[in-house]
Amino acid sequence: MKFRFAVSTVLLALSAGAAFAQSWPTKPVRIINPFPPGGGTDAFARPLAVKLTIALGQTVFIENQGGAGGTVGATNASKALGDGYTWFMGAVHHTIAETLYTKLPYSLERDFVPLTVVAYVPNVVVVNPKHTFKNVKELLDYARANPGKLNYGSAGNGTTHHLAVELFKTMTGAQLTHVPYKGAGPLMPALLGGEVDLAFDGMGTSATQIKAGKLRPLAVTTKTRSPVIPDVPTMQEAGFSGYEVTTWYALWAIKGTPKEAIDRMYAETVKAMQQPDMKQIWDAQGATVGGQPPAEFAKFVHSEIEKWGRVVKDAGIKIDL
Repeated sequence: MKFRFAVSTVLLALSAGAAFAQSWPTKPVRIINPFPPGGGTDAFARPLAVKLTIALGQTVFIENQGGAGGTVGATNASKALGDGYTWFMGAVHHTIAETLYTKLPYSLERDFVPLTVVAYVPNVVVVNPKHTFKNVKELLDYARANPGKLNYGSAGNGTTHHLAVELFKTMTGAQLTHVPYKGAGPLMPALLGGEVDLAFDGMGTSATQIKAGKLRPLAVTTKTRSPVIPDVPTMQEAGFSGYEVTTWYALWAIKGTPKEAIDRMYAETVKAMQQPDMKQIWDAQGATVGGQPPAEFAKFVHSEIEKWGRVVKDAGIKIDL
């Protein structure tokens, strides 16, 4: 009798899961982007949302909630219901935040369920054309001769824009002044207008301006050159051995989200990113498509938290929220 009851319970659970998978979603699905409109996250989130809307049969919309290096939106997402109708499009910045902020009101590994990386994007060292620097060595020589005179913009405290320069400063001893903005969107007009001198920006937001001649690229921060700007050397080719930084954007579910919703969202996301028109969007920004399974992505997130934790500690940076 007990055996029959146990089997019945399992069958009911499986039946309920199958029913949920078939019915979900029955209303619009929200993806929280913790950065302002126009930044690197938007460049991938919005095309993906269009494809998911078609695949899921319900509107999938992006809700921008910028502030505090992406931690405001992350905090709000962590408090959302894990019902399959709220998702989180975060970035490498959120693995940095785990060590950077003294009292983070959420935990990336505790409050979220990893889905997959959406895109890997190189950072590029760009300067306003008013400067005559033609390479990173010239920029460094000027910075050393004029300590603190050059200022660099970032998408906020704790973003890769910020930590990429801090790593550069640690390796070279250069003194550069940090000017944080509330996302890559607000950073770009400041850089174009000469409000800041340089940035280690994501290729997703800088590529268009580089092609238009409005920004001068000095180097990319990945191991290999970017096909978008193939004539621009890597930092290692520029003489900075061991320097490597990659920005990535990814999707998380909220803790408690039914496995059936997670499995379907993962499958549809990977399928969407493989479509030719989506690959063209990724290629135009020098991005590599992600798509690894959730378990593999979870291990990657943990390794990134450890990696950036070391950079934060070496740079001696701590921020109070």
